Amino acid sequence: MATVTPPDETRRDPRRWWALGALVASMLTLGFDMTILNVALPTMAAELGATTGQLQWTADAYVVVFAALMLPAGLLGDRFGRRRMLIAGLGIFLAGSLVGALAADVEWVVAARAVMGVGGALVTPLALSVLPSLFGADERTKAVGVISAASALGLPLGPIIGGWLLNHFWWGSVFLVNVPMAAIGIAACVFLLPETRDPASPKVDALSTALTTAGLGALVYAIIEAPDRGWGDGLVLAMFAAAALLLTTLVVRERRMARPMLDMTLLGHRGFLFNTLAATLVMFVLSGLMFVLPPYLQAVLGHDALGTGVRLLPMMGGLLIAARGAQPVVARFGARAVVSAGLVVLAFAALLGSRTTAASGYGFVALWLSITGIGFGFSVVPAMDGALGTLPRDRAGSGSGLLMTLRQVGAAIGIALLGSLLAGIFRDRLDVTGLPARAADTAGDSVVAAHLVAGGARPGVAAHLVASADRAYVHGMGVVLLVCGVAALVAALLAAAFLPRTAPARTPRDTGPDLVAPAADARQ
Repeated sequence: MATVTPPDETRRDPRRWWALGALVASMLTLGFDMTILNVALPTMAAELGATTGQLQWTADAYVVVFAALMLPAGLLGDRFGRRRMLIAGLGIFLAGSLVGALAADVEWVVAARAVMGVGGALVTPLALSVLPSLFGADERTKAVGVISAASALGLPLGPIIGGWLLNHFWWGSVFLVNVPMAAIGIAACVFLLPETRDPASPKVDALSTALTTAGLGALVYAIIEAPDRGWGDGLVLAMFAAAALLLTTLVVRERRMARPMLDMTLLGHRGFLFNTLAATLVMFVLSGLMFVLPPYLQAVLGHDALGTGVRLLPMMGGLLIAARGAQPVVARFGARAVVSAGLVVLAFAALLGSRTTAASGYGFVALWLSITGIGFGFSVVPAMDGALGTLPRDRAGSGSGLLMTLRQVGAAIGIALLGSLLAGIFRDRLDVTGLPARAADTAGDSVVAAHLVAGGARPGVAAHLVASADRAYVHGMGVVLLVCGVAALVAALLAAAFLPRTAPARTPRDTGPDLVAPAADARQ
């Protein structure tokens, strides 16, 4: 039976950095897949005859399953072995990618994306939960930074490689490229990653798992569907009510259990609660930024999918700088100051971005996008490290699952709310004078749709529609970025006010139930 290696022995083992490489390969595979599909959606619509709703669920099936299964996945890793579950998750992700690449109709693609969501839910929390067993508090910030950079690296690489693949191969190649990447991740985990588990962790409770999956699934479904159906739609309201009922039942049940799956005492610890809240709000802001920018680059500035991916790279540069510099800065100034400052920088980037116009050009965008990466890295890396550092070692999997679930829900809420705001502003400000009713309705769907409609209109009407669409979209993007900036400032104030100044130090072999924190926090 595999055992947990004592942390002081693990820190002396140079193979821990090779093990981190296995985790990086796993997270890069998932991060890469998050954006590559978006490039292929127009091609899939043409070749598979997919409707708009089917394309929406092609993207959203992954998000729903991913968020809903995150908590049970962390517990499975605690119980049956984190390396084993990581390998299983990558295997499931590989199988789903293969089915998606070979699918002949859109229903199979949606099913494949749901299967990939199962694999992603296993990989993400467990990759983080392994870190406390591999690294001590003095190295964990650096390790979290590397993991975060690996996950984020896939965001700009997805459109770049996806655009290149679509220029040379068929649409299914955007799925097939995941197969060798997942296989490399599996091999790296098999040969480089030590097994860790907690045999005394709570058993997998079937009812609690069902409540978690159904509750979070209903919540994410309602959030995703609300912008299209309307927030007052009967189905949306029913799903919100069902989510509230299911999640409330889950909380009541878990509070009555001796060894709960959802440990409410973690949320009662200020360090875990507010670090997790900060990381969640960062994802809310970042999802808004990344949602509004690609259409601006593609439709308004006229770049193709490959060019758009290349132009997202400045954010990666800023993130890499922040990830590399987070550890010494936290050691010098303390996690609370760094997280708060990072959120202020992120707010500044969003507020600066809100000044973007249709004539700004890419240079201005590259500037605030670089600042976004810096603020993102300096806020989310110490926040996640601080949250992980408060976890008792025997709840590393379930605790990191809770952390990543809340981050994913934050991203989903950000996309849904900010996307709805952008769509409403765009439709209200778009001038469709001279267009038939049906064409006018289609043009109001998005700036991309407006440009497509303009392509079939009379020259004078077309020029007017394109100019109006660009102005309307940029105005909506500015409002969304303004909201993101305000949200980041609120998060900065919460972090400055409530993140703990001091934290108890942890002895090298402390594996008891007490909550622990990084050494950098203890030096504040």
